[in-house]
Amino acid sequence: QVQLVESGGGLVQAGASLRLSCAASGRTFSSHVMGWFRQAPGKEREFVAAISRSGSSTYYADSVKGRFTISRDNALNTVYLQMNSLKPEDTAVYYCAASTRTYINMSYYVPTGVYDYWGQGTQVTVSS
Repeated sequence: QVQLVESGGGLVQAGASLRLSCAASGRTFSSHVMGWFRQAPGKEREFVAAISRSGSSTYYADSVKGRFTISRDNALNTVYLQMNSLKPEDTAVYYCAASTRTYINMSYYVPTGVYDYWGQGTQVTVSS
């Protein structure tokens, strides 16, 4: 069992940066592929980024590529999402998730269904 707690959300102006953190409980953090998702009001939850167990491989949604960076610190049981050049359309509740599945291709971690554990989310609001 893995429990995930996100933090770092807030209200910022367009062009600003935020860093989200997701702290995981348990001793098996490094055995999970981690992902970040977001959900805007009235929309489905969408994939943002994923990172492999070692942190050596990452995958991003086209909408955030070049602006967001996912990273992890297995010693601290934490995954991060550095968000730069934020836009109003980035406004959403951001969730971290953990997957026990193993795929060679990181793009297979896009669907929400491959994740086994979810955090409660943290709100990010970007004003224009």
